[in-house]
Amino acid sequence: MQYFPAPVENLIDHFARLPGIGRKTAQRLAFHILSLPDDEAAAFASALLQAKSEIKFCKCCQNLTTEEICPICASNTRDSSVICVVSDPKDVAAIERTAEFKGKYHVLHGVISPMSHVSPDDIRIKELLARVNSGEVKEVIMATNPDTEGEATAMYISRLLRPFGVRVTRLAYGIPIGSHLEFTDEITLSRALEGRRDI
Repeated sequence: MQYFPAPVENLIDHFARLPGIGRKTAQRLAFHILSLPDDEAAAFASALLQAKSEIKFCKCCQNLTTEEICPICASNTRDSSVICVVSDPKDVAAIERTAEFKGKYHVLHGVISPMSHVSPDDIRIKELLARVNSGEVKEVIMATNPDTEGEATAMYISRLLRPFGVRVTRLAYGIPIGSHLEFTDEITLSRALEGRRDI
């Protein structure tokens, strides 16, 4: 049964298709959009259409960009011999915020997940192998999430990279800053012990 006019229901349905958005949140978003002045609603719609039409994938790293090559890949100050492999463009932003990594990236746009019907052919692994095959890459850092799919993807890619003779590393796992050992789960603690280093 429809509680709202068809255009409102349609707007709610579209918001509800977004990841992490339930029906109630979709309803709140839809009513917020309807309450906006016409010029703000038009600006919102315009921003959405502009992003869809102007954003493309970098030919080198597959990150989001408005140019053929993204600014990170185009930079002469970044180390092309080290590639950090991430699942999504938002992971690039997270690592860049640290201002510690000086290499380049490769964005997979997903992880291998048989439950979600995502196979190795559905993500950007072939493009990574082509980059490594060029001979310039010396190290590949696997920075996928430390969950089942992220681990499986990292292991799968590391096996594919073995014949190239490049160093393949994994981000260290550990205890978050400011937390307490008593509240840390066993897996995180064991990974933290494995990844310990000299001080």
